[in-house]
Amino acid sequence: MNATPNCTDGRSLALQIYEAIKAQIEEGVYAPGNSLPSTRYLAAELGVSRSTVLAAYDRLIAEGCLKTHQGSRARVVGSVTVPSPACPATPTTNVEPRLSRYGRHLTGSALSANPFLVADFRHSDMAWCDFPTLYWKRVVNAVLLARKHLRYGDPAGCSTLRQALQGYLWRARGIRCKSDQIIIVNGSQQGLDLCARLLLDQGSKAVVEDPCYALARQTFLAVGAELCAIPVDHEGLQTSLLADIHKAQLAYVTPSHQFPLGSIMSATRRKEFLSWSERAGAYVIEDDYDFEYRLDTRPIQALRTLGSVDNIIYLGTFSKTLSPLLRLGYLVAPPSLVRAFTDAKRLADRGSPCLEQEALAQFILSGAYERHIVHIRRRVAQRRQLVLEHLSAALGNKIDIEGSAAGSHVVVWFKQIPASWEGELVAEALSAGVGIYPISPFYASPNNASRQDSAGIVLGYAGVTEREIAQGISRLAEVVETVVTRNTERRVA
Repeated sequence: MNATPNCTDGRSLALQIYEAIKAQIEEGVYAPGNSLPSTRYLAAELGVSRSTVLAAYDRLIAEGCLKTHQGSRARVVGSVTVPSPACPATPTTNVEPRLSRYGRHLTGSALSANPFLVADFRHSDMAWCDFPTLYWKRVVNAVLLARKHLRYGDPAGCSTLRQALQGYLWRARGIRCKSDQIIIVNGSQQGLDLCARLLLDQGSKAVVEDPCYALARQTFLAVGAELCAIPVDHEGLQTSLLADIHKAQLAYVTPSHQFPLGSIMSATRRKEFLSWSERAGAYVIEDDYDFEYRLDTRPIQALRTLGSVDNIIYLGTFSKTLSPLLRLGYLVAPPSLVRAFTDAKRLADRGSPCLEQEALAQFILSGAYERHIVHIRRRVAQRRQLVLEHLSAALGNKIDIEGSAAGSHVVVWFKQIPASWEGELVAEALSAGVGIYPISPFYASPNNASRQDSAGIVLGYAGVTEREIAQGISRLAEVVETVVTRNTERRVA
């Protein structure tokens, strides 16, 4: 509470405290029903007698701002209607912010959550019922009880977690690395941000897939990079189009499960891509964001296991298997870049939270994480099957589905709805209580020649229940019918 009394002020201390609390109630700092600090605590905090605080509280109670009950703290009754002269009016004019070059490059792209939806098919969500709550609580408690110091950890990450990841990546992906090559980051998004800041300058060339994970593209643009967007098809990145790019600083790819279309980069193109990256002198970010979800296909070898590792930065995350709320991911950096990434991580945030890192390390070392992967893979596969069945039953030959062999999302193309109606489709679905997300923002250009002419959505299913899938797709089918009928009538009119 910012109610520090001013001893040089002519007003009494009780009056100063009263006015400060009253102003905070007016500003909404304390809403109706909120508890205020106890009089003993506030007196000790402000360095005044308890009777002084009691006098301030008594005046607020007399004015009807607070109410008290025996043995409980004072609570706010309602907002004070008389404006306080100490509170300046909120400016109504819009002032243009003076941003840095980095700030000017930023563009908004957040997927906002809506808690009132019948079904929200966001591709980044996980279902709460799939989180191993009891086991996680147990390992967190064990880590808390074992701690002896409260201090900053290694900015590159907890050594126990890095060692656990070294073994896990060898078992799961065949990746050989030293534990000190692993940098723990706050989700893969921070990994991308560190790569952009360390490896790209204003005007540097960066190759990205088209379509591409939108936040990766915007991260590179924000540091002033010049992007070369290369279309993808059913074999992944079209490597033949790299021939004219003789020099690049960075290339970002999702070869094992292209995001968002879901294609797998073929073996031939993988070799061509790696050869090009060495010729062009480009560092490669291999985003292996959902390798755990190979549902109908065998695991695809990571690029890092195929050729030279001196220019490949392997990026992984726990957001797709545990929870995006943990904000934990990792980079496997070439030895020559480890120091730079460690220093950049220290400057960014002094290191990711140690408690979560140590708990995750115990989770992996005990074998519970890999058992959880088996469980979550089965649950996600069941939801995918339900999504495909309901889409087929509700929309049949009105749609094409792409990328269903792996991962936790599919792309749905609506044959009857042109790309220009995509925004209307999304808005209509939202008003019907269904969260769907357009594919257009993932393309470098809204008029991209490589994309289909139809409207498309990226439909995630890891974060929805069986009931939500049924209800959501049923309503989506009604929305499609509404949009098609409405636009048909407009054309006739």
